[in-house]
Amino acid sequence: MRQLLLLFLFSATTFVFGQGVDSVKFALGQIDYSAHPEFVKISEADASRSGMYLRVEALTAFKKMKAAAKKDGVDLRIISAARNFNHQKQIWEAKWKGQRLVNGQNLASTIPNPSDRAKEILKYSSMPGTSRHHWGTDIDINSLSPEYFNSGKGKKEYEWLREHAGEFGFCQVYSEKGGDRSHGYEEEKWHWSYIPIASKFTRFYAKNIGKMDLNGFEGADALPFSEIMKYVQGISKSCK
Repeated sequence: MRQLLLLFLFSATTFVFGQGVDSVKFALGQIDYSAHPEFVKISEADASRSGMYLRVEALTAFKKMKAAAKKDGVDLRIISAARNFNHQKQIWEAKWKGQRLVNGQNLASTIPNPSDRAKEILKYSSMPGTSRHHWGTDIDINSLSPEYFNSGKGKKEYEWLREHAGEFGFCQVYSEKGGDRSHGYEEEKWHWSYIPIASKFTRFYAKNIGKMDLNGFEGADALPFSEIMKYVQGISKSCK
């Protein structure tokens, strides 16, 4: 009995939801999705490009949602899914160094102050190790442009998601600020999270990840850890 208890405690603290993946590394995106049994490659019928991965359960739920939307004349397609630490690092550092423009600006030149530069990037991009996309539970749908969802086809798609996504386990974590969300990233009408699994990671992250875990990329020390956590935890209350 004692051996079984110790085994249980070891599993609960060291592994995340089974499958032998170190939980801290998983939460930080330090994982090879192609080699993990809980992940599956997304077919081109459901995605804008090949080579993307998602958790099996999340993808199954998306396919059901896509089929239901199709009946209502709405086409849903995944344009971004699981992103590991290195992928997020490429995005972050390209913006940090000015290699990738942000609102037409080279931030390395226009915002030399590290803290201010980090906050500008954090309007829409996560620091490596803090992105919900690491978990394989979150997807971006159809477009990354805020304007796309304000009219026409994009507006119809967003309105359908607002009304029906919850039926399939998905929630818009980065809702409009000013309601039940006062801090964190700007509103992202394209970002939807599969809550049955993502909510577990949200709680795990808050209890187990610290400042020392966020390293290995430029700008890692630009903000206090407490400030960074406002982005990680700054989601709609209805998605917790």
